[in-house]
Amino acid sequence: MKVKVCGITNLNDAVLSAEAGADALGFIFAPVSRRLVTPEAARQAGLGVGPAVARVGVFLNQGLDEVLRTAEMARLSALQIHGNVSSLYVSQLAAYYPVLRVLRPADLAEEAGVWRADPGVTLMLDAPEPGGGQPLDWEALKSTFPAGAWLAGGLGPQNVAQAIGVLRPAGVDAVSRLESRAGVKDPEAVRAFVRAARQANPQSYPQ
Repeated sequence: MKVKVCGITNLNDAVLSAEAGADALGFIFAPVSRRLVTPEAARQAGLGVGPAVARVGVFLNQGLDEVLRTAEMARLSALQIHGNVSSLYVSQLAAYYPVLRVLRPADLAEEAGVWRADPGVTLMLDAPEPGGGQPLDWEALKSTFPAGAWLAGGLGPQNVAQAIGVLRPAGVDAVSRLESRAGVKDPEAVRAFVRAARQANPQSYPQ
């Protein structure tokens, strides 16, 4: 089980998340986000926690050159790709970095099979409005949730164990429920989220 803390905007929150046990930090470069970070700030925060923690850049419908240029400037180790982009676009990025391809529940039937055999691409299922704090209907997704996929969408300390029990994702990702305000982490929420995800036992929930 991998745990990602997303929406990191500063070194203090990066260190907090890493010390709490997060496997990955998310830095959002989508211009529409309230948690937008510059490549320079992301580089400082990411490098400040050392190489053991993955540094994931989050992008939305941005050009290939822009994504690769930002990834180099920010010293990213992986990319998280949202939006209406082609499979060719995702494959081109996967030639340079591991990719988390983010899908909404409505996209699963059309896209999930495309990436099943691509070792450079891992699926992540998120809510229709990423970062909005609204959980998905996990029970309704049990029959279609792809094996090996990550889960996001309204996860926090109070519900991540249940989500893991129902869907058995390979990783979990959270942002809005770990904040005191947009772009600023709540230390207790971050620690509780990581702890709850680590302690979750999928076998303890009925399937």
